[in-house]
Amino acid sequence: MTRALQSGRREPVSGELRSAVVFLHGYGANGADLLGLADPLAEHMPDTLFLAPDAPEACAGAPMGFQWFPIPWIDGSSEEEAAHGMRNAAADLNAFLDGVMVDEDLLPEQVMVLGFSQGTMMALHVLPRRDDEVAGIVAISGRLLEPELLADEALCRPPVLLIHGDQDDVVPPQSLPQAAEALQEAGWKEVYAHVMKGTGHGIAPDGLEVALAFMRDRLGLG
Repeated sequence: MTRALQSGRREPVSGELRSAVVFLHGYGANGADLLGLADPLAEHMPDTLFLAPDAPEACAGAPMGFQWFPIPWIDGSSEEEAAHGMRNAAADLNAFLDGVMVDEDLLPEQVMVLGFSQGTMMALHVLPRRDDEVAGIVAISGRLLEPELLADEALCRPPVLLIHGDQDDVVPPQSLPQAAEALQEAGWKEVYAHVMKGTGHGIAPDGLEVALAFMRDRLGLG
């Protein structure tokens, strides 16, 4: 049984809904942490609905925050607990995405997913294992989990934009080239990358600008 994800939302500024962006936040944060990105994006994506669900589990390491799954080296959980949490969160996220498309009357190709850190891990794990391909994945400051399983388990291969700060001390910057190589080896045709110079574990203006251009292009807004 899946858990319903509570989500913040920003309606299209034009009043007309033609696409949606789903933000997936990082470990210990919440949906509101990324929903603020809708402010600079909305003027360039006026017909887009922005959604930012809270991850399904309270985060032990951040009492006011949430997690998609436990991280053993941070919270002392076991590898088994982390894997179990990941499976459950994947089911929750799939149910949420299904609900967005039904409730908002959107096709998969009208939906973009932007993840940050642990949210990126969720996006790169869940979206390729869905039957229908979304418009694309913006994967910021995260990593690709279980790359060795991807070729056999991927049901679709949506375009991916990988973004990472070269000064990230939380998720190593080399996670970007590692993910790019694994995606290409698993049959991806569209993998793009952008390195944010002098940036730590965050989203710099140049990274957001590249993400905006990618999203507009893939959603047919440009």
